[in-house]
Amino acid sequence: MAEQKSNWFREHSLFIVLFALFVVFLVGMAITGFEVYNEEQVEHGASPIGFLQYLTTGAFGEATFENWESEFLQMGAYVVLTIWLVQKGSSESKPIDEPMEQDKDPRTVDVGPRTPWPVRRGGFVLVLYENSLAILFFVLFFLSFALHAVTGAAAYSEEQAQHGLPGVTPWEYLGTAQFWFESMQNWQSEFLAVAAIVLGSVYLRQRGSPESKPVHAPNDETGA
Repeated sequence: MAEQKSNWFREHSLFIVLFALFVVFLVGMAITGFEVYNEEQVEHGASPIGFLQYLTTGAFGEATFENWESEFLQMGAYVVLTIWLVQKGSSESKPIDEPMEQDKDPRTVDVGPRTPWPVRRGGFVLVLYENSLAILFFVLFFLSFALHAVTGAAAYSEEQAQHGLPGVTPWEYLGTAQFWFESMQNWQSEFLAVAAIVLGSVYLRQRGSPESKPVHAPNDETGA
C-alpha cells in the first residue's frame, strides 16, 4: 500500500508541485497586498480593514485576475499557434513538413476500450473534444477577463471616490486606458517569455527536461 501511494505522488508530482507553488505565491501575494492596501488606506485618512475583508476588495481581485487573464491568453494562443506555425530548430515546435501523431484525424484510427469516450462516440462530441484544450484556456481567459473588468472597476471607483470623482461600471471600465494598461503590461511579458523559450531551445539545452532537445542534438533539429 505504501509503495502504491509513493508511485501515485511520483506520477502526479509535476502538477502537485506546480499547484503547491501557486498556492504559496497566491497566499504571499494576498498577505503583502493586504499590507500595502492598509498603508494606502491610512495615507488617505481611512481606517485599515481586516484580511478577510481585503480578499473581497476590488484591489485584490483586480491584481489576481489581470494576471490569470494573461496566463490563460498566453497558453491558449500558444496551443493554437503551434498547430500551424513552426520554428526551425526549436524543441517547442513541430517538425517542419513532417507529419506528427497529434495531426492524425481521430476518425481514422482503430478504437479500443482505453480510447477516450469522445473519440468512440464521434460526431459533435468529438469535434469539441479534439479542440477541448484550446477551448479550456480561452474559456478561462474570457472568465478572468470579465472578472478583471468587474474587480478592476471596483478598485478604480474606490480610487476615484478618494479624489471626489464618480465611479465607473465594469463596462465603462473596459473603455479606460487603465484597464488596457493593466492587461497589456502582462500580455507583453507572457508572449516575450514564450518567444524566449521557443528561440532559446534552438541553441540552448537543459539535460533531463522535456522542454529541451537532447544535449547532443544539432541546433537545426526541430521538435522534441
